[in-house]
Amino acid sequence: MPDTFVSPQVEINEALVTSALLGHGLPSEAERHLWEAGLSYHLDDIAEGHLHEAEALAPGHAAVLIGLYRFYFYKGRLAEALNVARRCLLKAAEENNLPADWHRVRASDAEFGRYENILPRFFLFSLKGYAYLQMRLGETAEGRLAVEKLLELDPTDKIGAKVLLGVVERMGAGR
Repeated sequence: MPDTFVSPQVEINEALVTSALLGHGLPSEAERHLWEAGLSYHLDDIAEGHLHEAEALAPGHAAVLIGLYRFYFYKGRLAEALNVARRCLLKAAEENNLPADWHRVRASDAEFGRYENILPRFFLFSLKGYAYLQMRLGETAEGRLAVEKLLELDPTDKIGAKVLLGVVERMGAGR
């Protein structure tokens, strides 16, 4: 959860720049559709159409997944965002040579403590999004488990998981 609000278009476009490092080889036509999705964010059907065109051209590419996730998240389509968050977790696990089941990931499996390492950070942010959405959709126990895993992998809390832990604790749920 960001400290300040940034427009979804800016976040989507920023994610695309970052995600260029997360899988390389994004076809230029898919990239064009992602940019068009950001530009037409306020036109739901058009933006979503561009995202699906990008997905058809580059299935499973991190840039496409991030674009889809942020679109659904900021449109309040949380169940769809959660489905994409699951796909991001699998992609991040694959890119980091981690177990596909995030429960089995250990701190020693990647350099999670080095924030500048984009691939482990992609995994952490994917897990954070997953945790947050689980909590928002009423699955507080699953959300808590994901937050606890984040803190195990990132004990210095560079990505802000303690904020989510505080939320679930204030809810008095999740155990």
